[in-house]
Amino acid sequence: MNLPQRAPKETTFPQQEAVREREEESKKIRRLQVMMSMVMSVIGQDPSLTVEEASELAAGAKRAALAMFPDKELAYDLLYKPRLQRLIRERFRLQ
Repeated sequence: MNLPQRAPKETTFPQQEAVREREEESKKIRRLQVMMSMVMSVIGQDPSLTVEEASELAAGAKRAALAMFPDKELAYDLLYKPRLQRLIRERFRLQ
């Protein structure tokens, strides 16, 4: 008896959507990591940077991070805020 062979099932639409969302989230996270790394490099290495400019960079980084992840302010405050504060404190010998 010859039965027609069926092509293997492709990923269903909800699964494709979930994969796409995970990939987008990963891209946004990586973009945030690169941005924060660049901000921290500038703060730590630019000899002409003033403490006010460093504070503006940190504030701008927070605004950008919250624009990418609007509901993740607590995560930002736990992960990046202390790093930036410590870097600025050490760089400008504050406190």
